[in-house]
Amino acid sequence: MVLPPSLVFQVNRTQPQLITPARPTPRETKMLSDIDDQQGLRFQIPVIIAYKNNPSMSNRKGPVQVIREAISRALVYYYPLAGRLREGPNRKLMVDCNGEGVLFVGANADVTLEEIGDAILPPCPVLEDFLCNVPGSDGILGCPLLLVQVTILRCGGFILALRVNHTMCDAPGLVLFLNTVGEMVQGKIAPSIPPVWEREVLNARDPPRITCIHHEYEEMIDEYSDERSDAAVMVQKSFYFGPNEIRAMKKDLPPHLSNCSTFDLITSCLWKCRTVALELNPEQVVRVSCIVNARGKRNSLRLPLGYYGNAFAYPAAVSGVKQLCESPLGYALELVMKAKDEMNEEYMRSVADLMVIRGWPPFTLTGNFIVSDVRRTGIADVNLGWGKPSFSGPAKAVNIVSFYVQHKKEKEDGILVPVCLPLWSMARFQQELEKTSEIVENINNTKSANINVVRMIPRL
Repeated sequence: MVLPPSLVFQVNRTQPQLITPARPTPRETKMLSDIDDQQGLRFQIPVIIAYKNNPSMSNRKGPVQVIREAISRALVYYYPLAGRLREGPNRKLMVDCNGEGVLFVGANADVTLEEIGDAILPPCPVLEDFLCNVPGSDGILGCPLLLVQVTILRCGGFILALRVNHTMCDAPGLVLFLNTVGEMVQGKIAPSIPPVWEREVLNARDPPRITCIHHEYEEMIDEYSDERSDAAVMVQKSFYFGPNEIRAMKKDLPPHLSNCSTFDLITSCLWKCRTVALELNPEQVVRVSCIVNARGKRNSLRLPLGYYGNAFAYPAAVSGVKQLCESPLGYALELVMKAKDEMNEEYMRSVADLMVIRGWPPFTLTGNFIVSDVRRTGIADVNLGWGKPSFSGPAKAVNIVSFYVQHKKEKEDGILVPVCLPLWSMARFQQELEKTSEIVENINNTKSANINVVRMIPRL
């Protein structure tokens, strides 16, 4: 998205500082789980949360000072986040709980939430204003595990943007930490849900044994590389799915699929349209990997309530390009539903075992598309004392990973999905979506359709 000329503002930042736990914490080494330290999670993910001005907080200290102090108090309980990652034998990750602290930046911006408008939505074109990349902070090993910037706006509202090392926690785990920060802001002495480390509950069995099929980790040789992809300018755009779009997509489904979930329907639609837009070789195999939460009763893992490590898997649906592109939407939908049904305790145990046996491999990149639904993680309800956020969620797609974010448009609850594609395929992707939904005016032709150029890959 190209910002309108009227949206030009200045951000004044304090010098970055390290926030350490408010009280002494154990100096120890903690091992990550065999799910945490897989290659596919060794990156930092940006999240942005916006709060409106709350007059009831006017007699308090400003958000920068209040949240900085609350983070320090929360780190007493979440002290591994104040440590640093290091790598042991066989690439095993562990946390050196040395109390060095998390990075914090305070800032002021001469702009209001109303003026920012939809620019706060993913892919957020003003992310760099609200989350500065402190030099030397964006590595995985030996770097701060969390970076936070709190920016006070002219309207009295503020934006909390953060970047977290994904090996330390998933979205529900991050929400546990943020809720603790909010409780500290509101005067609580201890978190209502005490954090639980216990990463060994998701370690490999002894001896490890791969008992399930894991298409998401298959080693693929890219036999169908395209010259256009070798020098692709990658762009991001967000797409809105409301009740009208969902009804349109369901219209031609066979009766036995009419009660499918919204997530499954959108995922199958995006997968098919994305595959068509990329103009892949018809003989190529593609997949969509659905991030499925292992928490709760359904998967029988019995994770402790305060567990904040990564607790999900990526079961993948697989198809040949030709069959996926030429079949009705119901074909892709059945594959997605079947893949998600594979997820259970045995599947998670098998993933952990695979990690150890194969040395923590990356998820498959060739012909893969990964989707994550963050609507039920609690991120939209994080109250730091100023009430619920006006927006909260991942700030953008991350390469082949898209996130489903709750979004209200004209008093209508819907879902916003940022998608990252080569520039030359984005227009075709939109066209395919419009065919599927038959509602052109409500998809892509909205204020929610932000577009960003995110990176260029030079051809070698």
